[in-house]
Amino acid sequence: MSEQRGHFEALEHGEYAGRRPLWVDEPARRPRLPDPVRTAAVRAVLIVSLTLIQAMTAFFCAMAESWLAFPMVLSSVASTVVATWAVCDVWVTRQVWNQRNGVVSMPSSTARRLRRERRRARRQERAAARAKEGIGSRSGQGQLSHS
Repeated sequence: MSEQRGHFEALEHGEYAGRRPLWVDEPARRPRLPDPVRTAAVRAVLIVSLTLIQAMTAFFCAMAESWLAFPMVLSSVASTVVATWAVCDVWVTRQVWNQRNGVVSMPSSTARRLRRERRRARRQERAAARAKEGIGSRSGQGQLSHS
């Protein structure tokens, strides 16, 4: 009991303050997958792993010349179709999620350059229009003399 008390006193007095922490939280490199996509991906991984186990079992049954080999091969073929469908489902779910919830798209450098040029031209037109209006509309403001 005294050892525990000593440990807690050491924690309170900061004896372990100079030590490195057990782990350091690092930000994720990529954002987390959306829930529907992650669900489809987990489902696909489970189906593909079960299909691989089933294919291995069919192979070993065929090598052992067991009566179970033929039904296992047939079910492995069917499972392969289902696994392919599951993997395609992940891709389709991801595309649908991106279309419904939007993705941040980066315009190409050409589009960015064209937009910049159009903005610059509009600014120049507005400045020219203001300068043209400003000459006739000012009633002596900003002039050095009224002669």
